[in-house]
Amino acid sequence: MRDILNDLDDGRGLAQPDPMKRAQEKMRQPLPKRFYKQVLAYAGDAGHEVRLDGKPVRTPGRALLALPNAAAAELVAGEFAAQGEIIDPMTMPVTRIANTVIDGVAHDPQAVLEDILRFAASDLVCYRAGSPERLAALQAEAWDPVLDWALTRLGARFVLAEGVMHVEQPRESIAVLGTHLRARSDPFRLACLHVMTTLTGSALIALALDDGAVDLDQAWSGAHVDEDWNIAQWGEDTEAARKRGMRFADIAAAHALLATLD
Repeated sequence: MRDILNDLDDGRGLAQPDPMKRAQEKMRQPLPKRFYKQVLAYAGDAGHEVRLDGKPVRTPGRALLALPNAAAAELVAGEFAAQGEIIDPMTMPVTRIANTVIDGVAHDPQAVLEDILRFAASDLVCYRAGSPERLAALQAEAWDPVLDWALTRLGARFVLAEGVMHVEQPRESIAVLGTHLRARSDPFRLACLHVMTTLTGSALIALALDDGAVDLDQAWSGAHVDEDWNIAQWGEDTEAARKRGMRFADIAAAHALLATLD
């Protein structure tokens, strides 16, 4: 999920049929200066709010930024409190997710669910290296437990492929994942799962993380088996490492927000 910086007022956001992208397209404007001193998580009539100098925060779409529980509101409040002279949304991943939910996902959760299922249809953990042998072993070590979880927990069997040639997954397995997701179709949960799916390239890793079958470090390292193998062979690029750190901050935020929903 990318940033939400543009208003809906100009109508462009309303023309985007994808609710995730529609919300994301709202955040493209110069960074504002910090204008508040006090940040407070507040239990109001409309839900758990965040207030800046006593005034409620609103999303880029001008909706009230209401969180599902006090713990979630505290996460957002912490991000506002941590801002310096300017307010930088890139350092506020939980707030970005909340904005995306309220301005986008809540209006069409089915579209987000279907996007997660599209990842499952060509999931990272199903595509294995034929060689070198050590890389294939590392992939199996990281990914086989995720596939075992899908089979034992959900009854969903996935087919493996060698290389990048697409392999058709059983329709029954994708349907089972769809049923599992519909039971978790709260917009905040779906948004967190979507973030974790897109950042790992794997709906199965994201769902296993949500279910507690793997922890955050296992999920993140599992998503980067190939990348870490290449780093071990050729070294790490500084800029790539910086971007990876930013992505980890985003998945950690999604995971933290998800934990408040249990």
